[in-house]
Amino acid sequence: MTVEGASVQNDAEPETPLAERIEAILLIVDEPIALVALAAAVHAPVPAVRQTLETLVEDYDGRGTGPRRGFELREVGGGWRLYVREDHDDLIADFVGGQAPARLSQAALETLAVIAYKQPVTRGQVASIRAVNVDSVVRTLLGRGLITELFADAETGAINYGTTDALLEHLGINSIDELPPISPLLDDGADGFDEGTLR
Repeated sequence: MTVEGASVQNDAEPETPLAERIEAILLIVDEPIALVALAAAVHAPVPAVRQTLETLVEDYDGRGTGPRRGFELREVGGGWRLYVREDHDDLIADFVGGQAPARLSQAALETLAVIAYKQPVTRGQVASIRAVNVDSVVRTLLGRGLITELFADAETGAINYGTTDALLEHLGINSIDELPPISPLLDDGADGFDEGTLR
């Protein structure tokens, strides 16, 4: 019930600052995200997103009010993504290499098999083949050093993945060509179809 003359209070939450929304998206993307796609994701105009990205780059590089960060924001292949600074490559390699080895999950094994047989292949293509989101699995495989980023697609900026020498060592083979042929293991899809119904 409204009282005449009473002020109406707006219960809507204040909008999160644009920089925070951009950072939230950048933290979860595995491939560079195009400026237009990023603007759509954070519901902001492209010029405002571009200006905020430039401000974040300066901030992370220590040219703003805060210190230089251990990560940087780079535009690669027509998209934006956070990267660990090259200064810390040895630190990251030691950290990842020092992690206790653990068995790969079934999802990780399936994703690794798709990458091994289809490389170079993008995360989106792997997800399409497996019909599930593979973001976290790809991160795990990258962290284990079993796959690596080969190159970014010139048009889409999508990262193409391939296997590493570490995988070959684990499998005890010298080349990816030594993997067993997969065709004999796959169903040709003919079962369950009546020849008379095919056109």
